[in-house]
Amino acid sequence: MKEQILRYVSPEYPWADRFTFLPQVNSTNDYLKKLAAQGAPHGTVALSDHQTGGHGRRGRSFLSPPGVGLYLSILLRPGCPPTQLMHLTCAAGVAMCNAIEKSVGFRPGIKWTNDIVYEKRKLGGILTELRLNPQGLVDYAIVGIGINCCQNPQDFPPEIREVAGSLAMVTGQTVDRFRVAAAELDALYAMSRGLLEPEAMLTQYRKDCVTIGQEVSLVRGEEVRHGRALDVDAEGALVVQFADGHTEAVNSGEVSVRGMYGYV
Repeated sequence: MKEQILRYVSPEYPWADRFTFLPQVNSTNDYLKKLAAQGAPHGTVALSDHQTGGHGRRGRSFLSPPGVGLYLSILLRPGCPPTQLMHLTCAAGVAMCNAIEKSVGFRPGIKWTNDIVYEKRKLGGILTELRLNPQGLVDYAIVGIGINCCQNPQDFPPEIREVAGSLAMVTGQTVDRFRVAAAELDALYAMSRGLLEPEAMLTQYRKDCVTIGQEVSLVRGEEVRHGRALDVDAEGALVVQFADGHTEAVNSGEVSVRGMYGYV
């Protein structure tokens, strides 16, 4: 699969020698953490056809069956303070929208902060993880991305069948996973080049984000508050206006955001 994917990447893609394909792995993020501890360089990528222990935010599982999806993680070493990477998940979301638009022909949206969606169905998810060095700088960041490519509705368990989707379900056509994976690699390379100058990316993120303008529920433990999502700020936080008129920027590490009238 590696050779077929690299056949479609841009000639400018510089990290082909850092790309590993794994037929099966517990988690591509966990796999890269081990490589990072061994000194793996910036731009190292692991892609698998099947994760046995795929996971998302807050320890939730991410369904990763063989033959139908793409499960990819990239290792970045920007060498910056963590405050300069607050927008990393947003940047990865825009990169995945770019990759899907390029390889499949439609542009999905983003449910703040980390779900790739189309018409109220989740097509994929993003998980970012950071490790700091003793100086307080980012030793490495790992961005994990799972994309549902070829599933039919009956391929999803009943409990998520109404909200899960795939690229094939959107297009009604066979999806070439090799082309999608290659577009992901190119998009993540482009993302890495502008990572510390995020203004243009955030402008696009606001266009892609389907949460902006929606009535939302903010869930923090047992506490649930309702408001209206107004914007995404320069650090990727969601700006929410509450019933009493005050606004607040909420961070994805603090709360889960749900649409009041459905998944999105």
